[in-house]
Amino acid sequence: MSSENPSFTRRLEQARRLLALAQTGLHYTTGIFDKERYDEIATIAHEQIAEIASMETGKVAELFAFESGYANPKLDVRCAVFNEAGQILLVQEAADGLWSLPGGWADVGLSPAENAAKEVREESGYTVEIVRLLAAWDTAKHCHPPSVFHIWKLVFLGKVLHAGEKIGEETDAVGFFSLNDLPALSLGRIMPGQIRRLDELRRGADVDFD
Repeated sequence: MSSENPSFTRRLEQARRLLALAQTGLHYTTGIFDKERYDEIATIAHEQIAEIASMETGKVAELFAFESGYANPKLDVRCAVFNEAGQILLVQEAADGLWSLPGGWADVGLSPAENAAKEVREESGYTVEIVRLLAAWDTAKHCHPPSVFHIWKLVFLGKVLHAGEKIGEETDAVGFFSLNDLPALSLGRIMPGQIRRLDELRRGADVDFD
């Protein structure tokens, strides 16, 4: 998917909103005919997203199959961990071979901070103390590649307590990197400018938010 064309981005946003309206309508409606109408709207939205994203309609429907209830943005929780040399901890994503901050979708039953610490431990092997929240970003307001989901991203500052072995299967490698020599990043997850901003934020007391 390309994010260069404003018309492209707007069409994707409209299709996501249409799907959210259908999902919310299906959650609240009690009428058989209303349910049929909302199902039809959801199908149209799936087709629109599939066309925009160059995906199969069935694949889009599969992605949203477990999205039910009142429609909300997806919550992506990540952790920025710096060592004494000012290098940042990154993990290599098995899905695309690119690098990112440890993190992922928030799990039910854990707080955002607990999610961040769990993701670091599973994806890198490091046990961290969560120090504070650094940023709360709406990915649609940044230059991430367009996504079929509307995503909010929370980034916490983590402090290493001790190292261990990686226990997850979603990452292939882990390392600390200089901000001036970052590896190829998974831009849907994190961008170079955001990493530099997180470095600025950790040195002060501000929280960056959209």
